[in-house]
Amino acid sequence: MKFSKLVPSVFYIDIKDGLKFFVDCLQFSIEHQDLRTANPYCVLGKDGIRIMLFQDAQLAQEHYPELRIETEDIDAVYAKVSATHPELLHPNLNQVTRRPWGAKEFALADKQVGIRFQQW
Repeated sequence: MKFSKLVPSVFYIDIKDGLKFFVDCLQFSIEHQDLRTANPYCVLGKDGIRIMLFQDAQLAQEHYPELRIETEDIDAVYAKVSATHPELLHPNLNQVTRRPWGAKEFALADKQVGIRFQQW
C-alpha cells in the first residue's frame, strides 16, 4: 500500500477568511471553485500541496486544525508573510525559532486554522 499525498479539508464560517489566509497571504492558487452555491468550497494548490476549503459554520465551530508545512527556505517564507500579513503571525511563535527537536519554525493563525512552518 502506497500513499502519495495528504489533502486536508478546512472549514470556515466565511470562506473569504480562508481565501485571504491561503491565497492572499500564502499565495496558493485556486484550482477549482464553486463559491456561488449554498455550500461554497474550493480547491487550492501550491508547490504540490492541495487544500480543500469549505464554508460550513457548524463544522468550522467544531474543528480548529493545525497544519505543518515543511520548507527549504523558512527565512524567505517568514520574510514574505511577516511583511505582507504580520497580523497573521501566531503570538506564541511569531519569529523563526530553533526548536529543541532541531527544526526551525514559526507559525501563522487566522480565525480557523494554524500553520506551523518547519525547516529541518
